[in-house]
Amino acid sequence: MSLTPTQWLIGGIAALIIGFSKTGVPGAGILAIPLIASLFVGRSSLGATLPLLLGADIVAVLLFRRHARWDELIRLAPSVLVGFALGIGAFLLLDEQKGTKDLIGVVIGWAVLIMVVAQVIRMRLGDRLTLQSRAATAGAGIMGGFATMVSNAAGPIMQIYLTSQKLDKMAFMGTASWFFLIFNSLKIPFYIGLAALAPDKPFFTAEGLIFCLILVPVLGLGTALGRWTLHRLPQRAFTIVVLVLSAVAAVRLILAA
Repeated sequence: MSLTPTQWLIGGIAALIIGFSKTGVPGAGILAIPLIASLFVGRSSLGATLPLLLGADIVAVLLFRRHARWDELIRLAPSVLVGFALGIGAFLLLDEQKGTKDLIGVVIGWAVLIMVVAQVIRMRLGDRLTLQSRAATAGAGIMGGFATMVSNAAGPIMQIYLTSQKLDKMAFMGTASWFFLIFNSLKIPFYIGLAALAPDKPFFTAEGLIFCLILVPVLGLGTALGRWTLHRLPQRAFTIVVLVLSAVAAVRLILAA
């Protein structure tokens, strides 16, 4: 590894944020994506982020597995796979075109902002506005599957959707932890297959995997801090934090273009 001390500090902050978001404050995790992207080029940034996400996902599942709403996961699964297919198509057709990554980020950012606004309106109007229709589920699943495939950025989309389902914070964490463990794991063979089609554009590199291995202790510290925080956040504060961080992340994606 040839990272400078400053770059290692950036990587450590990213790992801490990822661990913290998976067990404590959902929505914060997407803030780590641009940090790691500043250390690794192109597709390799996705491959350097995914093992950290999976490590934190495993911890989250161990902590919250009993609280998952499997009916929500089953409802989302088909549309998430459609989003996967769209993401794979984006890599095959647009990956190397100038500006493609930024355009994808803008689309995801605006989608998240729209969902944040819809959720705030729903909170004000109560049951007069709902995001629980089949169309809302399909839209969230497709956007989430696409976003996680192309940029590891499904967090805000799924967090807004799950919040709209009126889950309490423990059911939210259990459902989200299983969602991300399952679908982050499913990305691995697709990334390997895409790299086989373009060997000069790998997702997983030795440097990226070593980077993740070295940062495991920091990731663990982040998960511990997240769990400590979760049990001290009231339900309403939890919901507001999710919405605010999702909106911040969305604006960050839009302005990064």
